[in-house]
Amino acid sequence: MQLDKTGIIFSSIVGAKGASALPRLATLQNELMKHVLPAIPFLPVTSQNISIKNSDRAMDAELWKADQKLNASDQFFPFSFVGDDGQAYLLPYEPIININGKNTIVRRSVAKAKTSDGLALGGKIKERWTQDDYDITITGVLIGSIITGNVENCFPREDFEKLRDFMTAPRSLKVYCEPLQLLGINELVIEDFSFPFTKGENVQAYTIKAYSDFDYKLLLDLDD
Repeated sequence: MQLDKTGIIFSSIVGAKGASALPRLATLQNELMKHVLPAIPFLPVTSQNISIKNSDRAMDAELWKADQKLNASDQFFPFSFVGDDGQAYLLPYEPIININGKNTIVRRSVAKAKTSDGLALGGKIKERWTQDDYDITITGVLIGSIITGNVENCFPREDFEKLRDFMTAPRSLKVYCEPLQLLGINELVIEDFSFPFTKGENVQAYTIKAYSDFDYKLLLDLDD
């Protein structure tokens, strides 16, 4: 490797070894020199081994294909919604699931007796408490079959419409996901959802906020 005046300054900043160990940047310089006239080095480092080669390789169509959808067996915690017809819709890419739980406690401030030492007992009286709903946030992404193209070919329209139908259903939704089942959660009620702007023509992110829902027997029989 040979250094000119600018290269000496660059090497003094990043180190001579760092400047010589940049094969990927040297490749970038090689590509830029194909399109810039005159050929101006991108890096302040010159090398006798840098050369410009034109490739006759045709563009591989496989490069434009996106990652395939994952089956439930290929996901660690697969998540599925179940429709009215009993058919399960598996989210094609494993989402991130956050679960928050809490207890609802009624506290009362009352006068308390003093101890034998004459000290007043502190704190409030916890009159009763019950478990509140689980607050669940699901964050994931939908990906089309190809990276770029028109809307019909690259945008994940089918998955988008399926997810939209579940989100707008005016009822609780049956779900299957191992962390939720461990907490006894088999149904969710969707509070809100969003499809934010996502970089990439074939990519659409989503965020779902929901509460757990359980079957309660509100009407009692006479025998109860």
